[in-house]
Amino acid sequence: MERQARRQKTAEPRRDELVRAAYRLLAERGFEGLRTRDVAAAVGLNVATLHYYFPTKEALVRGVVEHAQERFRATLAAKGRADDLLRSHFEGLRHLGREEPEIFAVMGELALRAARDPAIASIMKEMDQIWHATLRGLLRRAQEDHAIDKNVDASDAAALIVATLKGVYLLPAGSPRQERLTQALRQLERWLGIAKKTGERGVGRI
Repeated sequence: MERQARRQKTAEPRRDELVRAAYRLLAERGFEGLRTRDVAAAVGLNVATLHYYFPTKEALVRGVVEHAQERFRATLAAKGRADDLLRSHFEGLRHLGREEPEIFAVMGELALRAARDPAIASIMKEMDQIWHATLRGLLRRAQEDHAIDKNVDASDAAALIVATLKGVYLLPAGSPRQERLTQALRQLERWLGIAKKTGERGVGRI
């Protein structure tokens, strides 16, 4: 038991190192340039060891998506009014765009690959469903708090937010991605009626 616990403690940091290395390489080189041998070399391991943690490239990509999902999840506060949580989520997305632009490059690469790779498409669909469900829940709570118009369809609004963000990270390299992200989020806040600016009313405000 003790020996197994020691192995698990050693395994987790190595697994995380491999995921972070794959994440960086995917952002720099794109999906076609992602090579498992390069990922292994980036952390000083051989390919055989990488395959111990990730038997297939798809398994490694799933690890990368889970890492990205954690970064997106970090923009969601644990407690507070639903409309405040939505605002903080949008602000967190702006922060990610400024401080971790590689996350949009990674998600853009995976979204493009998903169009012709069923395995990647399945992984991305799972992430989208979790994100959509989380947003839908927050929007419904905000409606219960009378912070968002009850006539707004929470599921449709959540789908719009997800689609908007996916559109931003599909913008090509060199485009004003951060500016477009800021504009899109600002308009979503206005539409939902949760913009910070006092006196500004969105169509979602009662």
